[in-house]
Amino acid sequence: MLRRFVSVACRWLQSGSDSLQALLTDRLPPPELFNSAGARSYQHLEYVTLTEQVQHTLFEDYATHRRSARGEEEIGWVLLGTREDNEVRVLATLPAGADRQAGVAHVRFNSDAQAVASRIVRQADRRLGIVGVVHTHPGSLRHPSDGDYQGDILWVGQLRGGEGVFGIGTADAPIEGNHTAGAAHMQMEGPLCFSWYVLGADDERYRKLPVRVQAGPDLARPLHPVWPVLEEHAEALDVLCRQLARSSFEVVHEKEGSALGFKVPLAAEADTYLHVHLRCEQVHYLVERQGELLNVEPSEPELERAVFLILAELAGARQRQRSRGLARTWR
Repeated sequence: MLRRFVSVACRWLQSGSDSLQALLTDRLPPPELFNSAGARSYQHLEYVTLTEQVQHTLFEDYATHRRSARGEEEIGWVLLGTREDNEVRVLATLPAGADRQAGVAHVRFNSDAQAVASRIVRQADRRLGIVGVVHTHPGSLRHPSDGDYQGDILWVGQLRGGEGVFGIGTADAPIEGNHTAGAAHMQMEGPLCFSWYVLGADDERYRKLPVRVQAGPDLARPLHPVWPVLEEHAEALDVLCRQLARSSFEVVHEKEGSALGFKVPLAAEADTYLHVHLRCEQVHYLVERQGELLNVEPSEPELERAVFLILAELAGARQRQRSRGLARTWR
């Protein structure tokens, strides 16, 4: 089922196995997102709070998915947010993506793209971590299945407070339904329904979890239009942002459309940056010096190699300029 990728992650975290690490690092969100409870004690969860845009994302994405050619498959989202004393606040949704592995009874996310996306979202707030997952069920099964439980119980203890939030989407609601119809743990819009539950590490079954909505954004929503770019370049971007610690991301809106921007400051030169603007099958490299942009066209087609070749060439140019300056001084 959907959460196998998380349950396997937690088995890796607990075992520390190098072989498992090598196998799973490519496929899973960053392990540091599994924020453990630490020394702080929490009350049991009494409700989950979604921002208005998170709610909108779930209903809109589900409706769009059902109209697509893959509409009979399950679909899902990883939820990022914060854990309060008796509440989880969901602030961002990371979709399964087009490269997911899915059928009518399971979905496995493209975790490479989610790993990069989670880093981007957490640039603004490092408190954000995985708080749960949502996935859809065919038919009218509005409750997590036995298979869901077998996977979830293995990893919820890794979350803050030792509890996780789970949403089940179905398309069996009364057509006149709305966001507030049904029980306190349910949301409905047209034929679509989301039912919310909580599971703790010591629980034998899920508990219904009342859901509330408050004003606020979906912090990952700006990434949804460029999600195909994340999927295409996720492996290289993951390597780059791990090795270039001061790098950052942004969504760039240009006349050609939205692009994913990757920005690397050059430590040796003030106000100088390498910008990489990524679209599907198209990558632009620019060097910014004191606000002026210069196009760069590396001969290397691979993203990771191209970035490091450009950085090496810029470093070489600085060294040559420094050498010429020393030569003039000695004269």
